[in-house]
Amino acid sequence: MPDRIIGILGGMGPEATADFFREIIQLTPASRDQDHIPVLIYSNTRIPDRTAAILEGGEDPLPLLIDSAKVLERAGAGIITMPCNTAHLYVESLRRATAIPVLHMIDETVRELRSRYPELRSVGLLATTGTIRAGIYQSALGAAGIAAVVPEEPDQDRIMAVIRDIKADRNRDEARRSVKRICLGLAAQGAEAVILGCTELPLVLDTKRPPCPLLNPTRILAQAAVKWARGGAADD
Repeated sequence: MPDRIIGILGGMGPEATADFFREIIQLTPASRDQDHIPVLIYSNTRIPDRTAAILEGGEDPLPLLIDSAKVLERAGAGIITMPCNTAHLYVESLRRATAIPVLHMIDETVRELRSRYPELRSVGLLATTGTIRAGIYQSALGAAGIAAVVPEEPDQDRIMAVIRDIKADRNRDEARRSVKRICLGLAAQGAEAVILGCTELPLVLDTKRPPCPLLNPTRILAQAAVKWARGGAADD
């Protein structure tokens, strides 16, 4: 069977893209270079801010998302992955514009949540304000019979400040403390687990020693990509 090549439509942000690639490497059973999965990465940092587009009518990111996907498609990728939760508002338009499958980070996360916690009824969501306002997770969770618990406005503002700090590589210890505190606050409101619904957040939180049960969509998307590359189907 010819190699299945994973395409990573990245740059949203660059460190989160690198973290996603690292997850693919760590999830691949390999004892030598040749055992690893071929991966194409297009870190297009010129893609406009997704939250600004959603909340403020800023520049539409979809044209550059489509252009970037086509770069990967022409280069030989057999599937597209996007390690950016907010960008999944545009995933159906992206799928219509490309000839290869696009893995859906949000759907994969909800499937994993339901598989891991079959009886769960309420989950906390830490994400950009754009992701929350657009209902990207809430609609998928609702279809699975799961209620989303989101931070109150002051804590949501703090999450946005944390995301900006991580992107700028500053105040990481303070960011880590804030994310832990807000996770515990969501748990106190009834969340049985928490989704780290922005790819910057796992960069500061130790998901191996979590303050509460966590789902890391970066890792979940990487799992789905590795499964596909090793011969599995791409779930729509």
